[in-house]
Amino acid sequence: MSEPSFTLVQLRYFEAAARHLSMTAASNELLVSQSAVSTAIAQLEKEMGVQFLLRHHARGLSLTTAGEEFYKRVLDFLAHGAELVETARQSGTELVGTLAVGCFATLAPFRLPGLLAEFEARHPRVHLSFREGEHHALKAALRSGATELALLYGYDLDDDIEREVVGTASPYVLVAEDHRLARRKRRKVSLRDLADEPMVLLDLPHSRDYLQSILSDAGVRPRIRHRASGYETVRALVANGHGFALLNQRPPDETTYSGSRAVALELTDDVPSLEIVVASMRGVRLTRRAQEFRDLCRELYAG
Repeated sequence: MSEPSFTLVQLRYFEAAARHLSMTAASNELLVSQSAVSTAIAQLEKEMGVQFLLRHHARGLSLTTAGEEFYKRVLDFLAHGAELVETARQSGTELVGTLAVGCFATLAPFRLPGLLAEFEARHPRVHLSFREGEHHALKAALRSGATELALLYGYDLDDDIEREVVGTASPYVLVAEDHRLARRKRRKVSLRDLADEPMVLLDLPHSRDYLQSILSDAGVRPRIRHRASGYETVRALVANGHGFALLNQRPPDETTYSGSRAVALELTDDVPSLEIVVASMRGVRLTRRAQEFRDLCRELYAG
């Protein structure tokens, strides 16, 4: 039995149709007729002996189970096909092309600027773009191929996502400058010292559960006074006396956006640090650009 035969054009047409879930949108993007896209995909399905797309008269296309798996493989194939061309043109000397990465919202202002600056200095001909978001959105971006890598915390990652630990972030307590605990000579505190204190909670998916679990494990039931999804909003509320907060990322300056100061206190409790990871789709070979970015994360932040 002969091996299936397909063309690069068929794969490109399938990728566009699967991404848009529309033959019309794919043909508009590719600047070819809709019939050309439809015919190429039909030939691809016939050659493979598998149906990848379901056609619906009223609502465009949907991927079959086989189509979803094939789409992931096609993204990998096309990415490395483009890289093969770049490598041949550049004779292996300089990286060129594009790289899209994701970054968790509260990590981005602390980790991303330095990473971007150093990566661009080393690889000036790579156009690096990023999207900022929370865990669910970043995982979706990885699965769709919108980003090749994501820098995020190492929790709630499913089996289809590969991860490499590139750093850790230890939790700490944040209080107002005039708080009784801030006046201690040693800026250290036990979680039990906060048992009767109001709390300002960083209210992001998964982050809120993680932060509350730290207190729960110490036998402390927090009295949540305010919830905020913005990291700097939490800091400003704390600085103005609305309660304490638990956070992981620590800015170099204690002054908040409101002009008041918030003081970081080290925890005496044995609380595990959060892992910071570079995530990618399992089984998908990274481009050289992505490998270089991952290696840079490890170099700058590991240890």
